[in-house]
Amino acid sequence: MSYKSFERRLAAFFCTLILLFACQNLSAATEETEKFDAGPFIIEHVIDSYGWHICGDGDKSVTIPLPIILFDDGHPVVFMSSKFHHGEAAYNGYAMGWGENKGSIVKLDGNYADYTGLLEEGEMYENHVCKWDISITKNVCALFISLILITCIFLSVAKRYKEHPNEVPSGLQALVEPIIVFLQDEVITPSLGKNSNKYAPYLLTLFFFIFLNNMLGIVPIFPGGANLTGNIAVTGVLAIITFFVTTFSSGKEYWKDIFNTPGVPWWLKIPLPLMPLVEVIGIFTKPFVLMVRLFANITAGHIITLAFVSLIFIFGQMNPAIGLAVSPVSIFFYIFMGLMELLVAFIQAFVFTLLSAMYIGMAIGEEEHEHEAVVEA
Repeated sequence: MSYKSFERRLAAFFCTLILLFACQNLSAATEETEKFDAGPFIIEHVIDSYGWHICGDGDKSVTIPLPIILFDDGHPVVFMSSKFHHGEAAYNGYAMGWGENKGSIVKLDGNYADYTGLLEEGEMYENHVCKWDISITKNVCALFISLILITCIFLSVAKRYKEHPNEVPSGLQALVEPIIVFLQDEVITPSLGKNSNKYAPYLLTLFFFIFLNNMLGIVPIFPGGANLTGNIAVTGVLAIITFFVTTFSSGKEYWKDIFNTPGVPWWLKIPLPLMPLVEVIGIFTKPFVLMVRLFANITAGHIITLAFVSLIFIFGQMNPAIGLAVSPVSIFFYIFMGLMELLVAFIQAFVFTLLSAMYIGMAIGEEEHEHEAVVEA
C-alpha cells in the first residue's frame, strides 16, 4: 500500500470517527423532551462523571457504571454508580447532589434507599457533600486505560529493539521511532545538552502521555471520549511535576541569576528588589502557564465542536426549516474543527514538552545560547 493511499485511508478513518461523534451528539440532543439548552448539553460532555456515557439520554441512555468509593465516618462505602439510575435515585442514603452541589455525591439526612424521584433544590432533604470521595470516575478510568496502552506500546517496541536490533523498524516501532528521534534531536538535546539522556525518559513520557490522551479525547467511542487533558486537575499535576523536576534540578547559578539578575540596572534591585520579585513570581507562573494552556486549548476545542452541533437545534427551535438549512453548515464546521483538533493534539503535547525541557535546561544552566535561539524562534 502506497503512502498516499495510507494517508487517504487514515483521513477517511478520522472523518468517520468525527461523523460518528456528531451523530451520537445529534441523537442525544434530539431525545430532549423539553426545550434544548446548549449550555448544559456542552458542559455535560466536557466535565468528569461517575459513569462512562456511551449513547442515548436520560432513562434510555447506555452508560458503563463505575465504582463509587467513599469514606463515611471512617468506614468505606463501595457500590456501582448504576445504583443512582442516571442520577435520579438515592442509594443507602447517598445520591447525586443538586443545586450548588451538583456533580458531587451527597449524603442525605436519613436512609432513603427507596427514594426514586429527582432531587431538586429546595426540597426538605438536606444534602452534605461527601468529603472523602475516591471514586473511579470517567477521567480516572481513562487515566488507567492510557497508562496501560502506553505501557503495552513501549514494552512491545522495546522488545522489538532487543530481539531485532539491526533490522528496519516496522509496526509500532516504525510509528514511534521517528517521533522519539525528532523530540531527542530538536527538543531535548538542544535544551539540555549533555544532560539530555538524564531527562529524556521523563520528557518522552510526558509527550506520549499528553498526545495519546489528546487523541483518545477525539475518538467518540469507548475507550475514547474522555476529556482527560481538558481536566485542569490533570494538567495541574503534570505542571507541578515539571515544577518539582525543575526546582530540584536547579544549580547555584540559577538561583543567583534570580536574586541578582545579570544585565539589569542596580536601581531595579536596590532598595526595592523589583527584578528579584519578578523572577520569583516567574518560578510559579511558568508551571501555571503550562497548566492553563493545555487545559484551555483542549477544552475549547471540544466546546467549539459541540457548539456547532448545538446550532442545528437552536435554529431548529425557531423554525424547523432553518434548522434543516443550517445543519449541513454545522456538520461541515464540526468536521473541520475535528480535523483541527487532530493537529492541536500534537501541537499541545509538543509545546508542553518543549517548554518543560526549556525550563529544566535553564535551571541546570546548560546550553544557554541554544535556549535563546529557541525562544527567539
